[in-house]
Amino acid sequence: MSYEIPELQWAQVVEEVGGPLTYKQIPVPKPGPDEVLVKIAYSGVCHTDLHAMKGDWPVPVKMPLVGGHEGAGVIVAKGSMTHGVEIGDHAGIKWLNGSCMNCEYCKTADESLCAHQSLSGYTVDGTFQQYAIGKAAHVTILPKTVPLDGVAPILCAGVTVYKGLKESGARPGQTMVIVGAGGGLGSLALQYAKAMGLRPIAIDGGEEKREMCEKLGAEVYVDFLKSKDVIADVKAATPDGLGAHCVLLLAASEGPFQQAVAYSRPRGTIVAIGLPKNAFLKAPVWDTVTQMINIKGSYVGSRQDAIEAVDFYARGLIHAPYKTVPLTQLPEVFELMVQGKIAGRYVLEVPQ
Repeated sequence: MSYEIPELQWAQVVEEVGGPLTYKQIPVPKPGPDEVLVKIAYSGVCHTDLHAMKGDWPVPVKMPLVGGHEGAGVIVAKGSMTHGVEIGDHAGIKWLNGSCMNCEYCKTADESLCAHQSLSGYTVDGTFQQYAIGKAAHVTILPKTVPLDGVAPILCAGVTVYKGLKESGARPGQTMVIVGAGGGLGSLALQYAKAMGLRPIAIDGGEEKREMCEKLGAEVYVDFLKSKDVIADVKAATPDGLGAHCVLLLAASEGPFQQAVAYSRPRGTIVAIGLPKNAFLKAPVWDTVTQMINIKGSYVGSRQDAIEAVDFYARGLIHAPYKTVPLTQLPEVFELMVQGKIAGRYVLEVPQ
């Protein structure tokens, strides 16, 4: 099987930190010996993409940059040293584009901690383009039975929350508070939590997000815009009133990170996933120690986590709520993101 690959392609390019985006033609990249070229059909839009454009984080960002790291498409070319991938395979390009494969972390399925990792749409060009490069060992081969638009958000949002739920150690029947439940990550976290036998409590703001969260399996929705006491409302939502067994922090602002200990039960676990700019996670020492609260961070998932997360989707247990718009509308999606008006996920349809 062979594909005709053009010399030029359309892409959304950030020329300098802070933006703006420029929709223009750029050369189609050629895969190296251990890489594949994926013809992107759809790419989800993540809050991380906005952070990358703005240069919000303390990791140097590539400029000029093609963002995006939830790309789903078809492998159309591959290098001479690739294994386990074939031209014509459906594949996903994720945040973790590549790693050294030889350090302690790569060998123990903690590739996201590799000191030599490359990041799609951050340190290397990502998926807001028609053709994108990925390391063959790190692309996720997708079942051809799943729709490429629907699976795209699973490749970052899905994998990330699935990993966080595993890191929490939560057991079936326990309560899981999901902060930012109405967003792209939260909408998937609700479903993974439900599929894993947990009892999800959603925190977010607005009636549109309430409707979506309840539809996706939230037992209780706490609207922080209307609540007079979020902490009391969350505790009241737990079956015995003692607080949550686990908390998944997906918020894009700092405030919720300072609040979680107050509604965690003794021996509760708090998992920080969201990355607000210049934020700190603070907790009262007395409560943390005397209640034996466990606070930890969770980054993106491993290659195996991605396979498992996609399998949940392929079995029909996860249905990512999303809206599809053309690649040309990425600036409008970013503006909605800044305004906090996105329920679920936006997926960009890439011209073919």
